[in-house]
Amino acid sequence: MTPRQCYRETEVDAPYDPLLMAARLARAHRGETHVLYEQGDTWYVGLGVLAEIRVDRQHVHYACGTDRRSVAWQGNPLRVVAALLDELPVEGWRACGWAAFELAAALAGGHPGSASTPLLHLVVPRDEVRITAGRALLRTSAEDAQARLAALLAEAPAESEAPAESEVPAESEVPAEHVRAGGLPGLDLAADGGQYRKLVAEAVADIAAGAFDKVVLSRVVPLPGPIDLVDTFVLGRRHNTPARSFLLGMDGLRAAGFSPELVVTVSADGLVRTQPLAGTRARTDSAAENRRLRAELLGDAKEIHEHRISVEAARDELGAVCSAESVTVDEFMVVKERGSVQHLASQLSGRLAPGLDRWDAFAALFPAITATGVPKPAAVAAVRQHEQVAREMYGGAVLAVDASGVLDAALVLRAVFEQAGRAWLRAGAGIVAQSVPARELEETCEKLRSVAAYLVPAEGR
Repeated sequence: MTPRQCYRETEVDAPYDPLLMAARLARAHRGETHVLYEQGDTWYVGLGVLAEIRVDRQHVHYACGTDRRSVAWQGNPLRVVAALLDELPVEGWRACGWAAFELAAALAGGHPGSASTPLLHLVVPRDEVRITAGRALLRTSAEDAQARLAALLAEAPAESEAPAESEVPAESEVPAEHVRAGGLPGLDLAADGGQYRKLVAEAVADIAAGAFDKVVLSRVVPLPGPIDLVDTFVLGRRHNTPARSFLLGMDGLRAAGFSPELVVTVSADGLVRTQPLAGTRARTDSAAENRRLRAELLGDAKEIHEHRISVEAARDELGAVCSAESVTVDEFMVVKERGSVQHLASQLSGRLAPGLDRWDAFAALFPAITATGVPKPAAVAAVRQHEQVAREMYGGAVLAVDASGVLDAALVLRAVFEQAGRAWLRAGAGIVAQSVPARELEETCEKLRSVAAYLVPAEGR
């Protein structure tokens, strides 16, 4: 049995831009596991591994000190994950990681496919930094780590870490007619446009035949070379307005992203929230044009239909795990600005029904209805049929859980990925009966621009 462990905790000043301080910590530890997660006004940075849980297609693998186990799962691997987390011999633990889109098939009792990445990967960090309002809480498991981390936070940002505004390409410097160009020379965000338009037309035909009401189909944009993910994250975060942002390196997979919406959050006292976004128009540098596009979005029958059925589906999913009388629509069809686009957004909440926990809520709402379609089982099947490349992290979630019972899961969209020498972007669009293939392609380009305009080549630092 691994003995119980306690973090050494101390508070220090964090006097500089939290984005730059968090990015510096990640860069200093880029050769090992690291997870940066911006949640509200707090920036969490987990470094190294104290404990780890990985779910594959047959087992849940657990490692903490000398305790290493592989537990076969059947039915729902999240029950095994929950039990192992309850056994963690770490006081005040907090785990961060990600869930693959293909976990959906496992939760539905099907086969998750042949993708090689985990279905779920959570890490309790060796050291953790929480930056809030000019202060940082250092939680370390090694005695010498506190001084090292404090020194990184105390150092003034270098010029290369904080580019002058004149060096940062504003969104106004990416003309609408160049929306397909991206931030790298020669990058065409619509290179596979013909194939994607064909997929959309096929999906519209499926909808007309009654297969489903909505499906979200995505496409991959390969990048020509490696990306400096830390610089890309800093640059992109300055020009995005995400619900959550993240930068991680875990088991050979690296990603940076600006999540537009929350899949689900669960508070320690059982309040469940979800935030579906569906319906899109571009966001430009012109306030007048944005107002015009906003009015167009709010009056577009196709976009309103897409949003309404997404909210109805999310309400049904909440109702499956929450007390019926507690489920409410707290905010309906407002417009949220998310980087290079603006979306129709709603927020729903409810209270967990007796006997259920955060993992039941996660299983009910994952993957997000806005990354799958309506009804979700048929839409997930259509995604697997039409898309040629497994989604893995894309369309899944970055999530954080802790010993108090909290869960926070953000939808993985508007992200850049690197693995095994490849780098890529990915984006999709919600397809309903009224969808026009050319417009859905253009929508994916608008979404891709939230990241593509700020890509920094690895050799470009």
